[in-house]
Amino acid sequence: MKAFLILEDGTVFEGQSIGSTREVISEIVFNTSMTGYLEVLTDPSYAGQAVVMTYPLIGNYGITPDMESERPWPDGYIVRELSRTASNFRCQGSIQDFLQKHDIPGVAGIDTRALTKILREKGTMNGMITTNENYRLKDILPRLKEYTTGNVVDIVTCKEKKVLRGNGKKVALLDLGAKNNIAKSLNQRGCEVTIYPAHTTAEEILQTNPDGIMLSNGPGDPKECTDIIEEIKKLYASDVPIFAICLGHQLMALATGADTHKMKYGHRGGNHPVKDLKTGRVYISSQNHGYVVDTDTLDPKIATPAFVNVNDGTNEGLAYTGKNIFTVQFHPEACPGPQDSAYLFDRFIEMMGGNK
Repeated sequence: MKAFLILEDGTVFEGQSIGSTREVISEIVFNTSMTGYLEVLTDPSYAGQAVVMTYPLIGNYGITPDMESERPWPDGYIVRELSRTASNFRCQGSIQDFLQKHDIPGVAGIDTRALTKILREKGTMNGMITTNENYRLKDILPRLKEYTTGNVVDIVTCKEKKVLRGNGKKVALLDLGAKNNIAKSLNQRGCEVTIYPAHTTAEEILQTNPDGIMLSNGPGDPKECTDIIEEIKKLYASDVPIFAICLGHQLMALATGADTHKMKYGHRGGNHPVKDLKTGRVYISSQNHGYVVDTDTLDPKIATPAFVNVNDGTNEGLAYTGKNIFTVQFHPEACPGPQDSAYLFDRFIEMMGGNK
């Protein structure tokens, strides 16, 4: 069956339908990872977006147990070529079946290189995936321009508190759309991790006397999370050690008076170099974000840049002055290096008074 990707600038790509055949409007973003497509599909940070994979062949090892959450989150999936045969000893099915099961529409067989160049040159834009061959651009384009992702954190966060038992430090993890490997990385280091829904009050978290607080990754515009920012202000004032990743990093910056802005096309992939400004060492990182902290709005009495993106100079992390708080824009749990920045979890445990 034919499928079409229609961008808000009027560009149309024709390919073959994969997954669900329902029509969807979403923000179109691209990911440069060569492997890890299942981790991309199950990363809650992609809620409200349709993902273009720049690597030309996707699906050759099928669906494996490497899920970052219980289900896939993107609104749509766009690839150059979808492998007809999945070959891996851990394979549990094909991407095609996986997309159909979870009602996610997609397009295969289009020039993803040309599509990515458009998104890089013109910036991230909205688009529609449809199987309707009789589409009318004049009706579709106004709908595309009106689309916004909205507050998608409410969609992806857990619905109730859950605990991963451990004999070490007690960590409260605020789930803003957390990838499984964040809690797992702490739990493997002995921590007892209590995972809280995104709208849990600071009072409820603090009354359990956690040794540390973790703010997770998540989707959407951080400025949409107004209620959560108010609670993070209270967590900041508590003097409990805090480690934040991605959206959590942005929300802590907003809670302490800094600003964020939307990037032209964001950072999404497993090959982004970041520099530790303290040591000068460069790490290869996994990233997934479309917003960034504006370092010009930082008060140095509150926070200073700790990491910077080597490619474009944007902020990749903050150290908070006089506080046991540090935050990063990238994903130290995602194993791109493969263990380049996992030491940040050890630093967090040391901040809580434990051994790494």
